[in-house]
Amino acid sequence: MFETIDLSVVDWSRAQFALTAIYHWLFVPLTLGLSFIVAIMETIYVKTGNPEWKRITKFWMTLFGINFAIGIATGIILEFQFGTNWSNYSWFVGDIFGAPLAIEGIMAFFMESTFIAVMFFGWNKVGKGFHLASTWLTGIGANLSALWILVANAWMQYPIGMKFNPDTVRNEMTNFWDILFSPIAINKFLHTVSSGYVTAAIFVIGISAWFLLKKRNVEMAKSSMLIAAIFGLITSLFLAFTGDGSAFHVSQKQPMKFAAMEGLYKGQKGAGLVAFGILNPSKKQGDSANPFLMKVEIPNLLSILGYRNPAAFVPGIDDIIKGGFKPEFDPVNPLEKAQTLSVAEKILHGKNAVAALSLYREAKMKEDPATTDSALKLLHTNFPYFGYAYLNSPQKAIPNIPLTFYSFHLMVFLGIYFILLFIVILYLLYTHKVEKKRWVLWIALWTIPLVYLAGQAGWVVAEVGRQPWVIQDLMPTMAAVSKINTSSVITTFWLFAILFTVLLIAEIMIMVKQIKIGSKDGGTN
Repeated sequence: MFETIDLSVVDWSRAQFALTAIYHWLFVPLTLGLSFIVAIMETIYVKTGNPEWKRITKFWMTLFGINFAIGIATGIILEFQFGTNWSNYSWFVGDIFGAPLAIEGIMAFFMESTFIAVMFFGWNKVGKGFHLASTWLTGIGANLSALWILVANAWMQYPIGMKFNPDTVRNEMTNFWDILFSPIAINKFLHTVSSGYVTAAIFVIGISAWFLLKKRNVEMAKSSMLIAAIFGLITSLFLAFTGDGSAFHVSQKQPMKFAAMEGLYKGQKGAGLVAFGILNPSKKQGDSANPFLMKVEIPNLLSILGYRNPAAFVPGIDDIIKGGFKPEFDPVNPLEKAQTLSVAEKILHGKNAVAALSLYREAKMKEDPATTDSALKLLHTNFPYFGYAYLNSPQKAIPNIPLTFYSFHLMVFLGIYFILLFIVILYLLYTHKVEKKRWVLWIALWTIPLVYLAGQAGWVVAEVGRQPWVIQDLMPTMAAVSKINTSSVITTFWLFAILFTVLLIAEIMIMVKQIKIGSKDGGTN
């Protein structure tokens, strides 16, 4: 069963999906945030009747439209890969995973496409109120589309509301509302869209800073910067709040990821949070080497972050591999009522589940009800660890520690920096000094790539940190791939790499051109 897996197909399929996801996330966050910033600007125009706000709205709306159009292409290709490269995954959980994606498609192609047409082409064809409503509904539609994608992703992190059908070898949805209102799904949605809001705020501030540096469209730039800074400060504080919630949920449901985020090998009570650290590259799981070459730690904060208790025990990587400790939270799996299992024990349970499934199917074909019932009972008991059967050693349950650790800390550092930048920009606007502080304007401009870096780092933590799982505990990545030739995946990888790079370059060139046009006439297009 397990020997037929071609690891080269796994690696290239992962690389292709990562490539597509990285490029897609270069477009999505700006769409999420800029749609609402534009809606706020148009609201001010409708309330005040000031034509300058209409010009400002049109300028940023044009940039939104460019980004929105190019982002659709990468999103479509991303979803197609579930059928082309990850057909085993689609078969195993398609009944569950497909539902939110179908709803997302309806949202995107009906709600967004309808109102975005009015938003761009209805200025002189519909009333102010209807046009404003269309702008807001476009933003709401874009964010609701993100909701369903993130619900699907959250389910992969924490599978819930489903039941395994041994007759079809598929997981089937039993409670849609459990999946939609999973605490992981709610927090992931709020955290992800708020990161998009911060991205858009930084983008508007950075472009506005460029106008001020060039001494063009000064009033438009300052007005835009004010809206973006207020919007950015509020949403960045909310981003920090939801980030705290994300860490809490990860500690409860994905303790290995939580340990990897902090490079924590040996669990401890009152664990401190690493504010800054350099990992020891020679450190291996189970050895006595120090995990860090150096670190600066905030006492007890990791225990507070993960368990809301400064004295709570936070398990490290070694503890999770060995098992035998009592978790601080109520376990979900019935096999962990007293103490956690070791990964080796989970692998055994996984193999028992696979064997029970085979026995069940064989007994049912032979019409042996007694064996069928006993096999089914054994399967259900061991199914929570079904995916561990694919792991040939406990160490395979450990994600890439350096990539997860550094991505997490880069994300947190940049998040704090963004909050400070918004505060500084607001202060300079309030004191009418923003044009004079050219060094601050240059910093604001060059912060644009940093906010995209922070968003990518967040996804690295979420996705790399949960490896080897494509569905937590139920299906490892290696079991999810399609049976296709490696050469086919390599070919499409490079084709997508070229296509997406061309699209990105095209977007940047079109946006730069549009920004320069806006700098000449205030954004009337």
